[in-house]
Amino acid sequence: MKSYREELWFHTQSRREYVNITPQVERVVEQSGVQEGLVLVNAMHITASVYINDDEQGLLQDYEHFLERLIPHAADYQHNLTGEDNGDAHIKRQIMGREVVVAITNGALDFGPWEQIFYAEFDGGRRKRVLVKVIGE
Repeated sequence: MKSYREELWFHTQSRREYVNITPQVERVVEQSGVQEGLVLVNAMHITASVYINDDEQGLLQDYEHFLERLIPHAADYQHNLTGEDNGDAHIKRQIMGREVVVAITNGALDFGPWEQIFYAEFDGGRRKRVLVKVIGE
């Protein structure tokens, strides 16, 4: 069995951003040489997420509106008493998830229709990473 690891780095300019990282993950899978296996894509920061869904602008706006209604940035969070202002970002990450696992078949991501991998940033403005770990044959 092969194992391959690579980190993807992001430095978003806005506080919240949704980035389609499918092409980067596909490149890592190709680089790994794995034809049959799994790829784990994991946000390595507690205020960011990785998730799978459709790359459609209306849906991305819907996520933004839904998360802000559910977990507003301007609310009172105990975490913010530590001097931070990102209590909402931690909770948004819990809702959207930490990682995804995708099957690799014939050397390619084995997706359903419209599926894409996204990096969601909820406390941007600094450099953060995503782990891509490929295992298989």
